[in-house]
This record gives sequence, structure tokens and C-alpha cells, in this order.
Amino acid sequence: MSHRCTWCGRDPLYISYHDKEWGVPVHDDHHLFEMLTLEGAQAGLSWLTILKKRDNYRRAFDQFDPAKIARYDEQDTQRLMQDAGIVRNRLKIEATIKNARGFLQIIAEQTSFADYLWRFVDGNPIINTWEKTEEIPPHTEISDRMSKDLKSRGFNFVGTTICYAFMQAVGMVNDHIVGCYRHKQLK
Repeated sequence: MSHRCTWCGRDPLYISYHDKEWGVPVHDDHHLFEMLTLEGAQAGLSWLTILKKRDNYRRAFDQFDPAKIARYDEQDTQRLMQDAGIVRNRLKIEATIKNARGFLQIIAEQTSFADYLWRFVDGNPIINTWEKTEEIPPHTEISDRMSKDLKSRGFNFVGTTICYAFMQAVGMVNDHIVGCYRHKQLK
């Protein structure tokens, strides 16, 4: 049996996410938008809750197509508020719409959402060497800067803790503990 980060527990969905996705560097704009949206939806909840609803989110939010989501109106917000397959929080739903608009603005200015995000880490993943999960910080100076910049561009639900969790998820930071087999694989 491979040693894993303890946070993924024993749930097969969580283990699969840990083993195949968490910490893998992502440079695809569409996937980055999806992950930023899901991290915002997770605020105050467990990540496992969001993973279990991920397919529902994809269905409800047009496969996370920012161009479609940016055109959502109050009728779409009401539709989403009735969708039991997602977290029915008006502020989080409205943030997704607002963030899709911000995403499109960044694309118009910089051609790539990935390039915009990865500049916060100078284009390369930060490789940490934590011995225990408890050592991992909830945010960093870099996530503070990312959060501040996204907010200045009109994004919501992008606080520094959300940004750091996002950075971990999309491989901008390798926070697998050193005893986890994925740490070395992603190094």
C-alpha cells in the first residue's frame, strides 16, 4: 500500500482525487476556471462534499463554460437556487457568474488565464517539504497577492485561503507531505 497524505482518508472518491488530480500542474484555462469555482463553492464545507457534487456542478453550470456562464441572468440564478445537486447559496452562485465575467476580461487582456495565474509562482510549482499535514499553512504571501489581485478584478469567493487551496489543487504548489508517494512523483 502506498503512503498518502492523511487528509484524503478512506473514501474512494477522495483517494482517487488525491492520487490522480491534487497537486498535478494544470495549464488549461477551462479546468482552472472549474477548479476556482469549485474551491469557492467549498468555502465552509468539506472538499469531499464538493467532489460528490462535481458532476452536478458541471451539468448545472454548462460544463463550466465561462462564456455561457457570463451571460447568466436572474432567471439562471433562480434555476440554480432550485438545483439540489449543487450548493444552493445565492452568493456563491452569483460569484460564479461574476467570476466568469472576470475570467473573460483576463483572457481579453492577457490571452490566457493560465499565464495570468502561473505568474504568481513565476511559472513553476512551489515544491514544499512538509513532514506532517498540520505544518501546511492555510495561506501564504503568494495566495494573499493572488486573492487581492483577483478581487481587484471583480472576482468573489477568492479569499486567500480559497486561493491557497486552489493553488494546491492545480499544482501551483506541491503540498503532498514528503512521506506521500505523490510528493516525489510530482516533484
